[in-house]
Amino acid sequence: WKNKIAVLVGDYLLQKGFILALQNKCFLIFEILARAVKKMNEGTLLAIEKMRKLDIDEKMYFEITRHKTASLIAAACEAGAASTSEDKNLIGKMKSFGEKIGIAFQIRDDLFDYATNGTSRFSKIDFKEKSIGLPLVYALSQADFSQKRKIINHINQKEKANEVIAFVQEKGGLEHAQKLMQKYKTDALNILQNFPPSEAKTALENLVKYVIERKK
Repeated sequence: WKNKIAVLVGDYLLQKGFILALQNKCFLIFEILARAVKKMNEGTLLAIEKMRKLDIDEKMYFEITRHKTASLIAAACEAGAASTSEDKNLIGKMKSFGEKIGIAFQIRDDLFDYATNGTSRFSKIDFKEKSIGLPLVYALSQADFSQKRKIINHINQKEKANEVIAFVQEKGGLEHAQKLMQKYKTDALNILQNFPPSEAKTALENLVKYVIERKK
């Protein structure tokens, strides 16, 4: 249900963006939004296909995340830049910035499933959707065949949630996800370093901070 709501909200916002772009004859922004819709739909379909069989490695995880989550944020940043400048280099940098914080956002969301303060969401996951985040993807890649099959079977049983969490912790899945999240944070901030001080730059820096430090 969470994916469906996200898609519906994203589609609504993008439709509003299309209308504004057409009304103001901003055809580049129209193209940016259309590309984002296509990527989001492709990412959602790919996720459904791969999650059904839990057939996903880290490379596929990032492909899905770039399309399904990061494309919307990247499009917002790209369109914002395109609305104020015709500098293709600037527009490209802001698109890259949006993609990086979009990926960091998704990894942070994955980490909520394994919170150690009693707020772990793992036992509340709708296992019919076969939700699987980066910590688990990495942990499964570190397991032998029999252990991997055992954990995959446990994923379908909510009462086995604690065993899955312990497995992810043992295999270093949380540390790996944290490390990559920090990398995307650093990459995003490095892009902003190319811009002069301004209120907009400070706001974007605060956005990066929020993405990786948010509590929910």
